[in-house]
Amino acid sequence: MTRHKRVKIKALLIDLDGTLVDSTEAYKEAGRAGFAALGLNRDDDETAFEVARRLEQNLPIDDLFTRFHVGEEVEERFLPAYLEAYYSVVHVKSKLLPKTRENLQKLSQNFPLALITLRYISNKQLMEELLRLRLMEYFKAVVTALDVKKPKPFPDALLIAVERLGVRIQDCAIVGDSIVDIQAGKSAGAKTIAVLSGLFSREELKKEKPDLIIKDINFLPDFLQRGKTLNTNGTRSKTKKICERFNAVFL
Repeated sequence: MTRHKRVKIKALLIDLDGTLVDSTEAYKEAGRAGFAALGLNRDDDETAFEVARRLEQNLPIDDLFTRFHVGEEVEERFLPAYLEAYYSVVHVKSKLLPKTRENLQKLSQNFPLALITLRYISNKQLMEELLRLRLMEYFKAVVTALDVKKPKPFPDALLIAVERLGVRIQDCAIVGDSIVDIQAGKSAGAKTIAVLSGLFSREELKKEKPDLIIKDINFLPDFLQRGKTLNTNGTRSKTKKICERFNAVFL
């Protein structure tokens, strides 16, 4: 007899970069600024993206620059220039991923939404960006890395968000594009939904064992709206059909 496990979802905690907005132009500009600080005139987008991925996971970046023979200059010159450039442009260069606004509207009709970002910015700065993108009305709470002592992958930001929403963490799902989103969700006790619209690959996210992997947030309303549940273990044939339809993977 096949078991069906349906998990009640009462609220959604949603990441920003790579989940709702495309920030690649900001990463590219940050990379150019960082290389310029090293005295190198380069458009090395691959390195710029890899730096972003590693910084998010609190991993070293020095080995990415060994071929340039710059040593300690990476920490002293590249990194400050990279971060300064990124934060100076990301709030204006970030672009909504396709149909994000429409899908947030659908989701907000059934779930309270909180936005959780790893950016070190104030709530005021984040709200200004959300107003520019016309997203502010969909979120009942926003939490940035400045609101906590330990940002993602630690659970602190998620716990603050659910307190502001007035729900229990075990009744929530975090939706994000990165490894640290999934790690934070598991650490907090939330359900985890990974999207493939950011800097991390399916295989990288799969290793973290999220409850669900989907192509992007556009597929989320179809999974969650009707019964406000997350079906994490349907029959094999039914699950296969759903996965094929929505380009999703249940884990």
